[in-house]
Amino acid sequence: MKQEKLIVIDGNALIHRAFHALPPLTSKDGQLVNAVYGFALILFKIYKELKPDYIALTLDKAKKTFRHEEYKEYKATRTKQPDELYAQIPIVKNLAKAFNIPLYELDGFEADDLIGTICHKTEGKVKSIIVTGDMDTLQLIDDDTEVFTLKRGVNDTVIYDAAAVKERYGLKPYQMIDYKGLRGDASDNIPGVKGIGEKTAVELLREFGTLEKVLAAAKKGDKKIKDRYRALLVEHEEDAKMSKHLATIVLDAPIDFRLNENKVVPPDQKKVFDLFQHLGFKSLLSRLPDISGKAVAETKQGDLFGAPSSQLPAPSADFKIRKGYHLVADEKSYESFIKELKKQDTIAIDTETTSLDTITAKLLGIGFCWKSGEAYYLVFNEQPRAASRELRAVLEDNKVKKIGHNLKYDIEILKQAGFEVGGVYFDTMIASYLLNPGSRAHDLDTLAFTEIGYQMTPITALIGPKGKGQITLEQVDVNRVADYCSEDADYTFQLFEKLYSEVEKKNILGLMEKIEMPLIPILAKMETTGVKIDKKFLDKLDKQLEEDRQKIDKEIYKIAGISFNIDSPLQLKEVLFDRLKISSEGIKKIKTGISTAAPELEKLSGRHKIIDYISDHRELAKLQSTYTRALPELISKKTGRVHTSFNQTVTATGRLSSSDPNLQNIPIRTELGSKIRRAFIAEEGYKILKADYSQIELRIVASLAKDKKMLKIFEEGKDIHQATAAAINDVPLEKVTKEMRRNAKAVNFGILYGMGAYGLSWRTKISVDEARKFIEKYFESFSGVKEYLEETIRLAKAEGYVETLFGRVRYIPDINSGVGQIRAAAERMAINAPIQGTAADLIKLAMIEIDKVIKKEFAPNEVKMVLQVHDELVFEVKDVLVKKVAKLVRDTMENVYKLRVPIVVDVEVGDNWGETERIA
Repeated sequence: MKQEKLIVIDGNALIHRAFHALPPLTSKDGQLVNAVYGFALILFKIYKELKPDYIALTLDKAKKTFRHEEYKEYKATRTKQPDELYAQIPIVKNLAKAFNIPLYELDGFEADDLIGTICHKTEGKVKSIIVTGDMDTLQLIDDDTEVFTLKRGVNDTVIYDAAAVKERYGLKPYQMIDYKGLRGDASDNIPGVKGIGEKTAVELLREFGTLEKVLAAAKKGDKKIKDRYRALLVEHEEDAKMSKHLATIVLDAPIDFRLNENKVVPPDQKKVFDLFQHLGFKSLLSRLPDISGKAVAETKQGDLFGAPSSQLPAPSADFKIRKGYHLVADEKSYESFIKELKKQDTIAIDTETTSLDTITAKLLGIGFCWKSGEAYYLVFNEQPRAASRELRAVLEDNKVKKIGHNLKYDIEILKQAGFEVGGVYFDTMIASYLLNPGSRAHDLDTLAFTEIGYQMTPITALIGPKGKGQITLEQVDVNRVADYCSEDADYTFQLFEKLYSEVEKKNILGLMEKIEMPLIPILAKMETTGVKIDKKFLDKLDKQLEEDRQKIDKEIYKIAGISFNIDSPLQLKEVLFDRLKISSEGIKKIKTGISTAAPELEKLSGRHKIIDYISDHRELAKLQSTYTRALPELISKKTGRVHTSFNQTVTATGRLSSSDPNLQNIPIRTELGSKIRRAFIAEEGYKILKADYSQIELRIVASLAKDKKMLKIFEEGKDIHQATAAAINDVPLEKVTKEMRRNAKAVNFGILYGMGAYGLSWRTKISVDEARKFIEKYFESFSGVKEYLEETIRLAKAEGYVETLFGRVRYIPDINSGVGQIRAAAERMAINAPIQGTAADLIKLAMIEIDKVIKKEFAPNEVKMVLQVHDELVFEVKDVLVKKVAKLVRDTMENVYKLRVPIVVDVEVGDNWGETERIA
């Protein structure tokens, strides 16, 4: 018969490991929950890989144990962990309760003692596997007991049996106590025998077997022990005995443990669902392990541990649209639907299509909802022409408020189908983003789960899992699509009802109504318009980049003395650190050893000439893969243009980002970046016009800080970096050197990101001491800036958030963290967010006002806003209108909002984005 398994979990060890292994992760109420998340991952791994029959969780009590009473210095050297760690222990207890895992903790004893007692009580009955993050329990290993421990992080694990202990330590499991008696344990402040190290301890135990026999041999003067060690053993005999006693795990702690009460049973589904909803662990629901004997679920309502959603649905005959949801696919149902639709002043809409590409996707149908629990799915391709006319009247009516989740997509799809959407009112995705800007989980499924407690039907339940077998919605039974789309529209409407009041309560409704919502149709238009790309130019540039890269590669091989795959981290690591013997001091260690990631290689700059060549190789390779080779593939066959996606809900600061392609990452100041921009061209008869806010973030700093000196510099129209250099170095403007200006520029921009002396030293290649003095002098000269930064951090610590001039909020949950590194990062974030966020709001306002001007002053397609990158707007303008547009754009951007200093916009014109000249 197969031996049954008992899993005994060392809770504290796993919580500590998860807390330090995982990055900060907060619940929606701002509590740090990374340790809970890590614990859940390990728990899932236990169920999946170890398949327990019985399970138990042990935890330390927050009190001293008998070991402290016997030896007051026990664990005295341990640093108290941050409060954020201890605050997660009660949540782990709730997690265990939801999974029906019995918990054991006892005053005066450690979790290890409870583990030892449980394993001892069940000896011969089951196979015990101890799950832990440290090695203290290795002494318990025998024929019935193994240890499952974490090597690195929370995913890399190893199982220890007696053979594995022997292989690693050269000892038998029971000798691990004797080993600690000799060697001690620094983490627990167990002294051992002073002067005896790891190697000597192992050799002595191999020779004599136990601590007692080693001590006896030392007393007898056994010549097998060196004189020095013999003297130490005799001198510290009592320390050795006490150390072994302290290290010995108790096997008879007074706990009431009954094996049958620890039988694995299915979790309490409601408790798991509610807890994961509160913690924001939606992604873990789809990874729930098989505990009930059934496959893992990724389902909507019902059994969380039921059939996998990757299975394709049953035939349509077995499926009925749920009550309250309606399929509109014929004249009769359409008449009834349109009659009700015309009565509404607020509706949620959702579109179903054949793909996510708005340029080529075919519209299959539209979902509508105006009452919670009731929704309609209008099959688009089967409706008579009259339907389009009546539908158009509602969709285009500005008085009928439209709600959606990612409305920009629906607007673009409906535009392709011939409908203009008016009355764009509320986007639940954007509302979620404004409420939780630090999160990226703003998709409808996650929000329905976290805000309403509802598990949405995954798309894979209709079209199957990703891969060759996946079908499109067009191939799915229309009743299933109707149910799916109705659910989306219904829960979008329910989210609107919930999030609207939250946005209003948080005083960010104005930000949403004045900036984010008006921007949606503008971005939709920009995405649909796209931008023209010069494919021939890119092909030519790619060949040039390839030639340059090959030359660099030859230099790398020459320096290395060997040909190797430069893009292989493993091979690169061997060349740099083994072959060339470059010092790896200060370089991050990862799972596979020393990291060769770009930020780590930057630290090596100057240590060896090969480093700069590798950086150049990587830059060229990245430009090729991201632009010269990728952009031609993204040219739409339908329009002949590239259509990037502008994202409003990705960056925490409020800036727009772009994807497919990502145009934010084209190098700004480099020659290569300029060459890539030359590929973005105007159609014949048009010009590219770009308008760029000049040093806008520094102007915002001056305005927020009200620093008199900085305000004066901008008011007089001086070069801010030159003027800063003059102030710091106590020299007249005309005496400022290029190096002085460069260093001053580094400080000016560095303060936006909370940069300290080390950061400035690294950027400017000056010593840390010089950098520190430089920053001190800067703050002496610009005392208003210093006061502003200090006040910003103080307010962030008091309020837990910072905000922009326009009321955009950035929550900083880690600003009072007990972990120095986390707190410092939070302080940098607190400094940067109001500055960068205000700049983001400013350019969004400018886009909204410019769009109004374009509509008022020009005919359709005479002036097209095509790109927004950083602080820059790019237009495609009829060549005869360039001067007029340049003036209107500059005036609008400079006057959209009044700072305490003048806002300056540089406007340039050319045939392409990379080659432009300033226009008056």
